[in-house]
Parts: sequence; structure tokens; C-alpha cells
Amino acid sequence: MRASFIFSEVLTGLRRNITMTIAMILTTAISLGLFGGGLLIVQMADKTQQIFLDRVEVQLFLTEDVSASDPDCRQDICRGIRSDLENTDAVVSVQYLNRDDAVADATDRVFKDNPELASLVSSESFPASFKVKLSDPEQFGVINAEFGARPGIDSILNQRELVDRLFSVLGGIRNAAFAIAIVQAIAAIFLIANMVQVAALTRRTEVGIMRLVGATRWYTQLPFLLEAVVAALIGAVLAIVGLFSAKSLFIDRVLADIYDANIVARISDSDVLLVTPFIAIVGAGMAAVTSYIALRLYVRD
Repeated sequence: MRASFIFSEVLTGLRRNITMTIAMILTTAISLGLFGGGLLIVQMADKTQQIFLDRVEVQLFLTEDVSASDPDCRQDICRGIRSDLENTDAVVSVQYLNRDDAVADATDRVFKDNPELASLVSSESFPASFKVKLSDPEQFGVINAEFGARPGIDSILNQRELVDRLFSVLGGIRNAAFAIAIVQAIAAIFLIANMVQVAALTRRTEVGIMRLVGATRWYTQLPFLLEAVVAALIGAVLAIVGLFSAKSLFIDRVLADIYDANIVARISDSDVLLVTPFIAIVGAGMAAVTSYIALRLYVRD
């Protein structure tokens, strides 16, 4: 098999159907770019979730009578709860917040940027509570089982549930990106099949002559398959360049403050680099399989 002949046939095919080739490259680039974006969102969500899980605490709110009568946690009920919490294996640290501490925490942290709301906060608005840091957030069930029905405990807040709700939003964004990528991929598949079919029919006479002089079907059809793969790889390169550009020119600027506050995990160049092999493999594989099936279905000679 002469490689130079195959190479020249591929270039000729790409030049001959230039408008369709460009359309396929752009459609494939958009599809693979969205696919890569979805992978980056998955990476960011996983790393961000770990950041939040490291901060997750369980908060045990005390009943109204204990909150009002025992601000220093010296009476038996409150002192007993604190002692038992500190002696629980899964507990790393215990912090007691009386009503004044809860008000200070709310005004200094939660309502820091909303002085109007902060002025409405009073000590009667909050019960006393214990903030408990666990060695493993999955151990919430131990705390809930041992302290949920205990006298003096009004309710228990598991911040893990709040984190899971937050990340369901990121999961929705990821699914939307993948859904759009699938639609674009379907369009790219039809374009590839159409391009291969048109290219093969355009060179039908040449292929017929080659078959008459003994060329195998695989030898005559390989250039068409490689045309699709080359066009898809160019689209993959454009998608990769687009991801790097979007990260540097848009995402880093928009999320700069959020990155600095360590609210979400930063998307790094290495993250983008990590998804590039998947983009190239998916693009080339999609083009190769589609063109092979198209050749088998529509071009039998």
C-alpha cells in the first residue's frame, strides 16, 4: 500500500469538498468543546465538593429552655451533651455557641454585607447550639442516632445535605452541557456520513478503475475514512484551543473573586490538558466509526 497515494487522496478529498469539510470541522469542534466543558465541570464539581466536605459541620440546636437558662453550658443537661459529644469517636472538635455567640456569628459572617438584615437580628432569634466537626461527614448518622432524641436537643442540622443540594445545581449544568454535546455530535455524525458518501460518489470512476486493476475494497475506501478522521482531529484541535482560550480569557476573570475566596475549585491548565486526550480520541473514533458504517451502507463498490 503506497502511503503517498493515500495521503494525496486525503488532501484532494478535503480540498474538493471544502465547504462540507469546514462545516464538519466546526460542528465537530463545537460538539467536542461542549463535551470537554462537561468533563471540566465534573472535575471542578468533584474538587469543590471535597473543599466543602472538609468544612462541613453538624450543628445541634438546644431547646428554648436550655438556651435561655444556661448561657455558659454549666448545667447538667448542656454539660452532659458537651461531654458525650467530646467523647464520641467520630467527633474531632466541639464548639458551644450561646445566643450571644450565635448573634455575633450571624452579624459578622452571614449578614456581613447586609447591615439592614443584621440590625433585625436579636438574641431571641437564635437558640444555643453545638457545632461539631466530624472526622468523616458520612458519620452524621452516629450523631443523629445518639443525640437526636436526647433531652435538651431541639433539632440537628447536617450541613452535608446543604452541600449535596448545592452540587445538584452543578450536576444540572454538567448534564445540560453533555446534552447539547450529544445533539451536536448527532449533527456531526450526519455531516461525516454525508461527506464520505459525496466524496465517494464524486470519485466513483477513479475507484471503479482501481477496482478493475485489482485494488482491494479496503485500499480504495481508506482515503475516505481518513478524510473524516483528519477533519475530526482538526475539529478536536480547535475544541482544545477553544477550551484553553475560554479558560484564560473568560472563566479565570469571571470566577477570580470566587477562586480567591476558595468557594469553588480552580480550573487549571493541567485540568484542561487532562481532558484533551479524551477529546481527540472521541473525535477520531466518532469519525472513523461513522465513515466506516457509511461506506459499508452506501458505497459497496
